[in-house]
Amino acid sequence: MPVFTSDFAPPFPFKSGHFNTIYRSVFTKESCNYERKRISTWDHDFMDLDFSLVGSKTLVLLIHGLEGSSQSKYIVSTTNHLNTKGLDTVCLNLRGCSGDDNLLLSTYHSGKTEDVDFVVHHLLDNYDYENIILIGFSLGGNLTLKYIGEQSDHISSKVKGGIAVSVPIDIASGEFELEKLKNKIYLQRFLKSMKTKISEKAAKFPEFQLDKDKLAKATRFKHLENLYTVPVFGFDSAEDYWEKASAKPHLSKIKIPTLLINSKDDTFLSDTCFPIDEAHNSKNFFLETTNFGGHCGFVSSFYNAKNKWLEQRIERFIRENIHINIS
Repeated sequence: MPVFTSDFAPPFPFKSGHFNTIYRSVFTKESCNYERKRISTWDHDFMDLDFSLVGSKTLVLLIHGLEGSSQSKYIVSTTNHLNTKGLDTVCLNLRGCSGDDNLLLSTYHSGKTEDVDFVVHHLLDNYDYENIILIGFSLGGNLTLKYIGEQSDHISSKVKGGIAVSVPIDIASGEFELEKLKNKIYLQRFLKSMKTKISEKAAKFPEFQLDKDKLAKATRFKHLENLYTVPVFGFDSAEDYWEKASAKPHLSKIKIPTLLINSKDDTFLSDTCFPIDEAHNSKNFFLETTNFGGHCGFVSSFYNAKNKWLEQRIERFIRENIHINIS
């Protein structure tokens, strides 16, 4: 019955979910010098992998969230912390997120685990690592959990475990939650970025019949999904996409140690994004719910050097549950 009781207890004002969410993304100042490797894909595209190496036999594959990248603050902070503990890291920049537009009309979505599978096999085939661990945040966490579950009977023995943070594992209800008034500022930011990318794709691929008026008027994720995700990726409808892309149905199939950390004050998450029953009924899927932390925040101090609860929790799970030695 792997359900953890969390010890994360920040002081005021970090008990505010909104404050915690915004503080990490806006006010933390860590940076990282990556070594970029561009890999060609089976479908004549590319993905950019950003490595930060310290000479380890264990590699941690990090996957960012919606419209994020290797420069996302939670990725940078996790990378730096794991490097200090002797672990190599590589961030998968999802297609179109590395700073260079990818070559195809299609980019990424919440359930596109074929890209994760391709990268994992690339790492296995081209690098001599004894252990690989997957860590995903938000959308990247959904990809992580879905991949580990759906590949449970085929995943390499070198893939030893996974960790997912702030994950809307039920996409339909998660989108409904994000579209509430309390999340207006986040929704507008996501929509602006996504609209720009869809417009640029339509300009590069004139055969893609985009209704520009509908794009300009779009106020919900579902509007963009019906305009882009559904036709480009071959889903029957937005509802079909939500069902097929969500990680939640795959949690019961997980066979390697995997942790989900979700905060109760994460305004992006609905009640169905807290899979308590799935964790109680699993030997390998662990759930930790915190009372505070916001979305990919988990900050507790104005001094950045002290804001390591999340990174230390990740480290502890790797050591105690995945059983990888960390310096």
